[in-house]
Amino acid sequence: MNNNLLILGAGQYGMVAKEIAESMGCFGKINFLDDNSELAIGKLSDYEQLVTEYSHAIVAIGNTVLRLSLIQKLEESLYRVAALVSPRAYVSPSARINKGCIVESMAVINTGSELAIGVLVSAGAVINHNSFIGDGCHINCNAVVTAHSLIIAGTQVGYGEIVGTNFPMDAKKPSEEFNFEGGM
Repeated sequence: MNNNLLILGAGQYGMVAKEIAESMGCFGKINFLDDNSELAIGKLSDYEQLVTEYSHAIVAIGNTVLRLSLIQKLEESLYRVAALVSPRAYVSPSARINKGCIVESMAVINTGSELAIGVLVSAGAVINHNSFIGDGCHINCNAVVTAHSLIIAGTQVGYGEIVGTNFPMDAKKPSEEFNFEGGM
């Protein structure tokens, strides 16, 4: 199996994803699919034709519904959906990052926290300890998710915003109820 990465989306998130993927140093070839970019080697719909050339894929598109839909389609086409984590981010050894997530530089994913499927964590954002971030969320630059928080799927946390729900410490975390496959 090759170690090539296909990035769906060549816009602003795509550029960030490519730089993170390059800095990780684990992919042989990295290319884009996008319907409106000269940087792309094909259209978004071309992913099925490239599965033998690219074993890994990730969706770098801001639209949550589209991002999650494409992640599902990639899996159905037998891609390994990657998780991209900048080497300049801090991720606790007890944190869990699932498939399709992108964690930018200077972000913090603290002790016992979990990012569900397709979560974007922008530069400088902090996910404090024992928090769960639902599918497709986007935590923008310098935002803070307070400790013991549950952020529901699809939530967009704004730049510099502080959010949290402070669910009780003895409550069952969502990851104990659902079994998500890990990203790369």
